[in-house]
Amino acid sequence: MQIAIIGLAGSGKSTVFNTLTRSHADTGGYGGVVVNVGVVKVPDHRLPQLTALFRPKKETPADVTYVDLPASSRSADLRDVTSDMPADQLARLRNADALLHVVRVFDDASNPHPDGSVDALRDIERLELEFIFSDLAQVERRAEKLRQTGHHGAPEEREVNDRELAVHERLLPGLHAGKPIRDLDLGDDEAKLVRGFRFLTEKPELVVLNIGEVDLPRQAELVEQIAARFPHRRSLVDALSAKVEMEMNELEPDDAAAFREDLGLQEASLDRVIHLSYRLLGLISFFTGGPEETRAWTIPDGATALDAAAAIHSDLARGFIRAEVVHWDDLVALGSTAEARKAGKLRSEGKTYRVRDGDYITVLFNV
Repeated sequence: MQIAIIGLAGSGKSTVFNTLTRSHADTGGYGGVVVNVGVVKVPDHRLPQLTALFRPKKETPADVTYVDLPASSRSADLRDVTSDMPADQLARLRNADALLHVVRVFDDASNPHPDGSVDALRDIERLELEFIFSDLAQVERRAEKLRQTGHHGAPEEREVNDRELAVHERLLPGLHAGKPIRDLDLGDDEAKLVRGFRFLTEKPELVVLNIGEVDLPRQAELVEQIAARFPHRRSLVDALSAKVEMEMNELEPDDAAAFREDLGLQEASLDRVIHLSYRLLGLISFFTGGPEETRAWTIPDGATALDAAAAIHSDLARGFIRAEVVHWDDLVALGSTAEARKAGKLRSEGKTYRVRDGDYITVLFNV
């Protein structure tokens, strides 16, 4: 899973990246030119309990890759956001599975907003509109090409071209009206036809309000206010103080927990951001374990036992016989797979079994 961190210059997105990945990327200036990449271990309280049960040599949590892309530094100029973006950076943005949009809410006289005032909704709409313009230009180019050349080729090719053109022409009115593609309710077949274009406004988006310490007591209120004005599909709004989270990262765990309690925070905001990213992408985790390793694996919600086997290794999927499945909490409570089997909690499931979040799975297969 790869998530691109985006935001206008001065939003604090590189600070968010540093706190998420415990990195030290440059945060100076407005809109740097460096792409920063970091891998984050997904916090999951279930995995250590399974590790305590199996006592393996290794514990491997799921991970997520965050890519911190150079900020957009434009103000009122709403030209195509990609017009001056290098091809490799554009590719990273389009290839991301989701967008984490950092929006400035904090006020800091020593680091003034480039536009002279803090206005979260204005900044959100500005970058959203730039992405809409980018997708619109791409859709218009493709539709025009299909109109000119789509009638060539074999009948099967012409049929596919006609169907693709129909989808692009359906996207145009919505984009012209300023609607992101994720709001246009594409059917599964329509989405499949245009999936390769990796449209920016089709991606799930997590808007993260970067607030100051003074606003921590009212972060829920701020989230509610912005969420009400950003009612898009496959989108969520949350808030954190990147500055406070960065300070807590420098503390020992016990000191950080005390600091968080003093601020009235129930959990680490960064952990919540990672979990919301999972929710936004419709992902779940299942577990494997034994004397060598306990591990969390990430698959889409709705994936089957065969999909889970393929996530572990393609050989397991090819030779799949059955999966032995027990939910993690039953396994921990009973103490072993043998006891889970005696209690009737461990089941044999076939290829089409729909994996539940938290399942512990052993795949039986032919070599």
